[in-house]
Amino acid sequence: MQNTKRLSKRKIFDIIQIGNVGDWPSRLFDILLTVVIVASLAATIMSTYGEFSKYENVLETVELVCVILFTVEYILRVWTSDYLYPTKTRGRAALAFIFSVTGLVDLLTFFPYYLPIFFPAGAVAFRMFRVIRIFRLFSINSRYDAFSVILDVLNEKKKQIFSSVIMVLILMIASSLCMYSLEHEAQPDMFKNAFSGIWWSASTLLTIGYGDIYPITVGGKIMAIVISFLGVGMVAIPTGIISAGFVESYSKLNRIAFVQEDRALRFLTGTLEISHPWCGKKLTDIVMPPQMMIAAIIRDEDEIVPKGETVLKSGDRLVFGAKKFYEEDRIKLNSVKIKERNSWVGLPLKKIPISRQSLVVLIRRGSANIIPDGDTVIKNGDELLVYEKD
Repeated sequence: MQNTKRLSKRKIFDIIQIGNVGDWPSRLFDILLTVVIVASLAATIMSTYGEFSKYENVLETVELVCVILFTVEYILRVWTSDYLYPTKTRGRAALAFIFSVTGLVDLLTFFPYYLPIFFPAGAVAFRMFRVIRIFRLFSINSRYDAFSVILDVLNEKKKQIFSSVIMVLILMIASSLCMYSLEHEAQPDMFKNAFSGIWWSASTLLTIGYGDIYPITVGGKIMAIVISFLGVGMVAIPTGIISAGFVESYSKLNRIAFVQEDRALRFLTGTLEISHPWCGKKLTDIVMPPQMMIAAIIRDEDEIVPKGETVLKSGDRLVFGAKKFYEEDRIKLNSVKIKERNSWVGLPLKKIPISRQSLVVLIRRGSANIIPDGDTVIKNGDELLVYEKD
C-alpha cells in the first residue's frame, strides 16, 4: 500500500512538474494550465470594460473556477515538493518550494482572492494582485529553449549587467550635479537642487528625451550634448553584453567539440551481474525487442559470436546493436565523452548548457552506470548518453 501511494505521488509530480512529450497526462496538464491562466487573465481584462458589465456573473464564475484550480495545483506542488528537492526532508522541501520564486508567484496567483473574506475593507487593493497571474506564463515558457536561453544568458551575465547599471547610475548622478551647477541660476524653478536634474539626466542618458526639462545656457547645452553621446554608449553596453551572451550560449555546444568526443551511438554494452535474471539462460530463452540483438559476447579475454544455444554467464560483457535505430529521424541518441578541459566538469547536471529538448539518460563513470538527476555533478572522464527529443 505504501509503495502504491509513493508511485501515485511520483506520477502526480511528473505530471505537474515535467512537460513530457510522450506522457499524455503531462501534456494535457500543461495545456489545461495554459488555458486556465489565459482564461483568468482574459476575465480580469474584460472586467475592466463597462461593456462587459452585463456578464459580471460569468466573469466572477470564471474567476472562481480558475482560483480553485490554482489552489489545487499549489497544494499538489507543495505535497510533491520532496521529489523536487530530493536531498531535503519533507518539511524542508515544502518550505523550500513555498519560499522559492516559483512558489511565491503560485501563491500570489490565488491567495489574494481569499483575503477579502477576512479583510473586506481591502478588497479593491487585493484585486491588483491578480496581475501577478501573468507571470505564470513564464513557468510554462521556461520549459522551451527560446525562453530558457534568455534566463540562462541573464543569469550568466548578471555580474556584467549589474556593473553596467552601476555605471549608468554613477553617470546619471554626476550629470545631474553638473547640470545643476550650470542651469540653477538661469532656471531656479527647474533645477532647484542637486538632485532635481535626475529626471532630465535619466531621460537623456536613456535616450528618451521627453523635453519637459532642458538646458537653456550655452554651458548646459554643451553638457547635454556630451551626456547624450555618453548615454548612447551606456545603453549599448548592456545591450552588447546580452547580445554576446546569446551568441556565446548558442555556440557553446559547438566549441565543446574541441574538448570532448561526440559520436553517434551504434552499440551499447553491459555486464551481467550474478543476480541478473539472464545468467544461466540460452539466448533463445531471452525475450528482447524485435529490432535489438546481441552482437557479441566478451567473456574474460575471449570474444564469442552469439548463437541461439549460447548460455550467458555472470561477468559476460554483452554488446547490443539496434537495427534501423539510426534510420529514425525522430530519435537522436549521442554519447558524449567529457574531457578534462570541458567547461561542464564540476557542474551539476541542471546547470550544464544543454538544450531543454535534450535529456541525459545515463552517465557512465568508470565501470559504473549512474542514473542522473539534476544535482549529479559531471566529472572528468564521464560518458553522457544524451537523448534528443523530437
